[in-house]
Amino acid sequence: MPAAEVDVTIDLVRGLLASQHPDLADLPLELVAHGWDNEVLRLGDDLALRIPRRELGARLVRHEQEWLPVLAPRLPTPVPVPVRVGSPSDGAHGPAYPWWWSVVPWFDGEAVVRSAVDERRTLARPLAAFVTALHRPAPDDAPVNAYRGVPLAVRDAGIRERLDAHPLPERAALLDLWDRLRTTPEWDGPPLWVHGDLHPANLLASPDEAGTLALSAVIDFGDVTSGDPASDLATAWLTFDAEGRREFRELVSRAGVADTAMWDRARAWAAVFAVLLVTSSDDAPQLHAIGAHGLAQVLSGE
Repeated sequence: MPAAEVDVTIDLVRGLLASQHPDLADLPLELVAHGWDNEVLRLGDDLALRIPRRELGARLVRHEQEWLPVLAPRLPTPVPVPVRVGSPSDGAHGPAYPWWWSVVPWFDGEAVVRSAVDERRTLARPLAAFVTALHRPAPDDAPVNAYRGVPLAVRDAGIRERLDAHPLPERAALLDLWDRLRTTPEWDGPPLWVHGDLHPANLLASPDEAGTLALSAVIDFGDVTSGDPASDLATAWLTFDAEGRREFRELVSRAGVADTAMWDRARAWAAVFAVLLVTSSDDAPQLHAIGAHGLAQVLSGE
């Protein structure tokens, strides 16, 4: 996981709240998650904070602040639309902190990565509904991400370099699969909205009344972008087993969003994400587990 550029502490966050949102400053505050780009803290019973730990994360938080209010009304699943915005501080009033940050709703549930893979099958339907609603034409001023929603050719050199630097046991099989999939016809439609990081650490779920897993929120829209939605559909391999994936694919395809070429690109994207996660997450066991699961699934032949 990348090193933090700013040490986000309880004292720092409490000071930022006191200086910018004093009505929230006395609520209980607990650090609950370390992300690549942001720290997540629970604030009281109903709120959470997304505080960037490095400059890249700050740019991503700004994407969320600008675009989640636009996207949320048409999505069938709750998403963390900011309810308050925090601004950079020079230290004249409260602690110094260089970036924008957000106060967002707190969603009940746990990250899906913590659940057994076979229990996730019940999420295929709501997740298919989510991507079907999200993957709509984006406006001309929508964000563009150099690493998401782009043609597979853009990722070719990167995955090869990473596999050379990290000689995984699956390297030969992955390169063979990649070489077969990377020439899949490119997306030729309009740029669609893309979540950009749709893996099971960014899906929250909790048991419903029947005790089965239900999707409660989709979080972390920092990489939200426009382009080829196949990079989001990689979640079919990152989140599900073969049975869950079949249902997810059938539902998405039935909605008219994906054809065979898109699913081939999605599988290639799953390989990209899995290799990235398994080679860069030694200090983040849950992300490493997503990568290991993804590798097994993309190489399973389904």
